[in-house]
Amino acid sequence: MQVPGKAHDESLRIHTLRSLNLLDTPAEERFDRLTRLARALFGMPVAVVSLVDVDRQWFKSCDGLAARQTSRDVSFCGHAILQDGVFEIPDATLDARFSDNPLVTGEPHVRYYAGRPLKARNGSAVGTLCLIDHQPRRLSDEQRAQLNDLAVLAEQEIEALQSATVDPLTQIANRQGFEHMANYALSLCRRVGTQATLLLFDLEGFKGINERFGYVEGDQALKAFAQLLRTVLREMDNIGRLGGDQFVVLLMGANLSESRVALARFDRALQAANHRAAKGFELRYSVVACEYEMARHSTLAALIAQAAADMQRHKQRRD
Repeated sequence: MQVPGKAHDESLRIHTLRSLNLLDTPAEERFDRLTRLARALFGMPVAVVSLVDVDRQWFKSCDGLAARQTSRDVSFCGHAILQDGVFEIPDATLDARFSDNPLVTGEPHVRYYAGRPLKARNGSAVGTLCLIDHQPRRLSDEQRAQLNDLAVLAEQEIEALQSATVDPLTQIANRQGFEHMANYALSLCRRVGTQATLLLFDLEGFKGINERFGYVEGDQALKAFAQLLRTVLREMDNIGRLGGDQFVVLLMGANLSESRVALARFDRALQAANHRAAKGFELRYSVVACEYEMARHSTLAALIAQAAADMQRHKQRRD
């Protein structure tokens, strides 16, 4: 069996996928109608919208298959996202890359596979629209065109969701996108007893940057700060821009002590970035850390509200 390789821009690809806020979300009719249509149009027993994560493929929509995810190492879609256009395996039992794959030798007994990569607006392939059969076959040219058309529709649905949940300036989650993913993360914390800490950031002197250097430079400052958060913090951490010069991070699996370690790492990176930029101003910030407590924070809104109150008290003491 051949394990699928990684994209040349794998870090960007994973960041793009995570920023879509689609992983581990409930079924949505906008995607389910596409897999139903694909299954009927091609006469296939299985049609899937699959998203390829770090070490798994997760099915946003799956018609004809009970599983919701598999390991990336055994996935056909892991190979498909590295291709341009439709990736087709007419008979997996005769293909050296897949003949001994457990998805071929066991359930769901994949014999035929066709997958067309789904790309986000930046060109990163985040998953596939794929077809599976238990019999060997091959798509005609017309069917390939039809699969491509359906994949374009899936990409349009992904882009519509991305536009609603991603801050267009910084390309991190906006308030809506952050709340969506953070609510899911906190539900996971409640279910398995995982710790989490919320960090609330305010950029200091941002108004002065706009006034002295112009709004274009102010926008660049916001983008630089967001990029640094994205670079320094872990992929599992949820990052968002609440609005204006305020940013928020939910650190998964971290208590207050561990959050201070992450903040120290971020502060060192920011100082280095300020030194390299030498623009006549430095990016500075205030931050408060609020540890999630199930008994105290019944909702994400309660956790953010406490952090906001802590920030206000912090600034009042400083002034």
